[in-house]
Amino acid sequence: MVNMIWLSMIVISFVAAAANNNMGALSEAVLNGAKQGVTVCFGLISILVFWLGIMRIAEDAGLLKAFGKLLRPLVRVLFPDVPKDSPALGYIVSNMSANMFGLGNAATPLGIKAMQELQKINPHPHLASPAMCTLLALNTASITIIPTTVIAIRMNYNAADPTDIVGTTLIATAISTVFAILIDRWYRKRYMKRG
Repeated sequence: MVNMIWLSMIVISFVAAAANNNMGALSEAVLNGAKQGVTVCFGLISILVFWLGIMRIAEDAGLLKAFGKLLRPLVRVLFPDVPKDSPALGYIVSNMSANMFGLGNAATPLGIKAMQELQKINPHPHLASPAMCTLLALNTASITIIPTTVIAIRMNYNAADPTDIVGTTLIATAISTVFAILIDRWYRKRYMKRG
């Protein structure tokens, strides 16, 4: 579906540029966009490598394991229907930790692995389980302590203080996470009444 949307946008742009005799402007926009994309990617790579290195040091020092232990009671409350011995809980904790440190790219494979493990214990495999919906809501609205990717983009565009968004990002993501949890709980209650 997404491929069709992108293809439609490309075809519409090409047809509109040809109809308005603006093929030169279209070519220039394509080349400038590609150049800008590469520039942004290089900036993101540097900051992500830095934070992934910090995360690796934290992992080797045992800080991530300690952080995971702090999150485990919260995860048990948020995912009451997941068995205590399920490997899904470990992936969920890791996914939440990576998201909190703004490492969405690192969080994605952990979230996928958590979903696969949740699917193994799903009583209705053709439907998303309540735990899967909770994980999706938390992953989407995740509280972010350090918005690594956004800081990298701001550094690329020479922001005066790329980190000045940390406070507002923390507040905004905390609010979105609280609302995601409240909505998830509301839907869970409705699901339990029906089921």
